[in-house]
Amino acid sequence: MGRVERAGPIRSGKVTVDAPQTPGGVGDAQFSTTDTDLISDRYVAPVRTSRSVSVVRRLAGVLTVAPVLRLAVARYAVPPGVADRAGCDGCGAPVGLDRPLPALGPTARCPACAGRIGAAPFAVEALLVVAVAVLALVDGPVAERVALAWWLGWAVPLVLVDLAVHRLPDRLTWPAAVGTWALLGVAAVTGAGAGAWLRAVTAGVVLGLAFATTTLLLGRRGFGLGDAKLALGMGALLGWQGWGVLVTGLVLTFLLSALVGVVLLASRRVGWSSHLPFGPFLVAGTCLTLLLVG
Repeated sequence: MGRVERAGPIRSGKVTVDAPQTPGGVGDAQFSTTDTDLISDRYVAPVRTSRSVSVVRRLAGVLTVAPVLRLAVARYAVPPGVADRAGCDGCGAPVGLDRPLPALGPTARCPACAGRIGAAPFAVEALLVVAVAVLALVDGPVAERVALAWWLGWAVPLVLVDLAVHRLPDRLTWPAAVGTWALLGVAAVTGAGAGAWLRAVTAGVVLGLAFATTTLLLGRRGFGLGDAKLALGMGALLGWQGWGVLVTGLVLTFLLSALVGVVLLASRRVGWSSHLPFGPFLVAGTCLTLLLVG
């Protein structure tokens, strides 16, 4: 049997491992912690760089849809009863995806007269970054996150249109709700089961009807029908997680609206009779709730 020697002392900052003498006469091999640190850094650094590049590429890919969302804001951010916008308000130059820049770019300027078109500069892009952050932080199966991504994609222009003209057009709210329900159905088939989907649809219908009822009973003092249609998707996403999550989302939504209202009143930006758009609070309350429970 080979001879086993007692290990030498462990010195601070450096660990020495004595290898047994081999028949070939190879001497003791020594490995220090500094050597292993160098090896670790050599392989970990490229991995970190690769992840950063991947995140940047995904974000850049998401931002490619910004012109489409900007076009939606520019087209539908008009008062009720007014035809959808087809070009620049200042000079009438047409706006479309065939020539998106600079009108549908981050600066949102007309190529002919340099007037602003649609949403404020970088507003769409900023909301897209927030939506991506929410998707990255919310846990769940891929199918559920796809449903959330679909709803958020429509929510971005809806928020900006509501802030601009206090309306939530049907051409944006219905696809958001129907697509969310359908994608949650896929999530149910692939794993969650029919119970979660039925609860989600029921929650969406109940919440939408509740908002619509205030419109019928209170008129302009109640919520708008656009809010009711947006609530169809909100209720489905929160109801999918459970009835308690839906209640939490409603509470947070109303708390956010109350807080913003108090701040605006204190700063004299609005009066007691002013009407605040509620769509942004529905979207913010939904995202905040999903972040808290996810």
